[in-house]
Amino acid sequence: MYHKEKSIQIKNSASALYNNLGVLRIAPRRLTYFAVVHANVVNMISASWDGLNYSHRQLQSKEPNVATSTSLIMQAAFCVLPSRDLLVVTSQKGIQMYESDGSIMVYWHALDTPETPTASSRSLTDPISVPAQAVFARGISAVPDNYICVGVSSGAILVFDVPSKGSNITLYEVLEEHKESITDVASECSGSQECIANLVSADDGGNLCVWKSGEEFQLLNKIPGFDMTCSSVKLWKGTAVAGYGTGQIRLYEAVTGILHAEINAHARWIYSLDIAPFSGLLLSAAEDSFVRVWHLAMTPETNSMEVAHLHNECVTDTQICGAKFCDGDGYAFVVTGYDLSEIIRFVQS
Repeated sequence: MYHKEKSIQIKNSASALYNNLGVLRIAPRRLTYFAVVHANVVNMISASWDGLNYSHRQLQSKEPNVATSTSLIMQAAFCVLPSRDLLVVTSQKGIQMYESDGSIMVYWHALDTPETPTASSRSLTDPISVPAQAVFARGISAVPDNYICVGVSSGAILVFDVPSKGSNITLYEVLEEHKESITDVASECSGSQECIANLVSADDGGNLCVWKSGEEFQLLNKIPGFDMTCSSVKLWKGTAVAGYGTGQIRLYEAVTGILHAEINAHARWIYSLDIAPFSGLLLSAAEDSFVRVWHLAMTPETNSMEVAHLHNECVTDTQICGAKFCDGDGYAFVVTGYDLSEIIRFVQS
């Protein structure tokens, strides 16, 4: 069904992070942007559709006005809003938002760091070393009505209100329902139809929260986990599609939490899921070196979701950490792997 095309070289290898691949299709300019994280650098590639022209840019995570303060980047993702596209980069220090080509940083949000007792403030009964709580942001999604949602290690989800232009981005709301670190956030709006649920979030305990955006975000449902990380989640036609560390994919009716299907999809930890919204194709990628393509179809008579397996690709001896469709129909997809300095392309035969 798919065949391998010429790979796209990147300047650094991909880090072993969930969902470590961003893709943005710029149809008017016949370009596709790619973003891959390596340690404290985001490798950006602009590729022409004919495959003849490539340009590279590298972005570092650092605090504004502090030249030497860098931190590990957790994710880079493109957010498509009604009036503009942004590249959002999350790290251990904070959240950066750039113009989609990475040329200008338009917003910086610093993360709150929990206070650690100093040596002078400890009593004699206190332990010598006080373990510091990990602080980071991870899980990025654009939401209808010009919002961008970003998860953080405390379990909160930060909702940013993004104007149609300029840098006057504001922290609009903080959603505090998860008790464990956010792993992924995804949204959907089915065209002009009224969306009952248009945002789903996942955490390290495998728990899912289903939301509806608006002037105030409303929690619609909580789907409990099984103490196994949900590393990647998507929302399509009211169905939450979740990938887990067990290698399983579960499909839930988002609003009710009814389990439509459970698939033993991979032999090892799933790192990335993606959906082509126009065709219902589902892409899954895991540590087991396999990327698989599935087809999702809603059966109106039974109000259930049917899943069919369509295609396998094996990237030999590679821990796959990112996989994305390049278009809404699923005609092509791309893959990144840990310690791999290339983006591998597959196109329908």
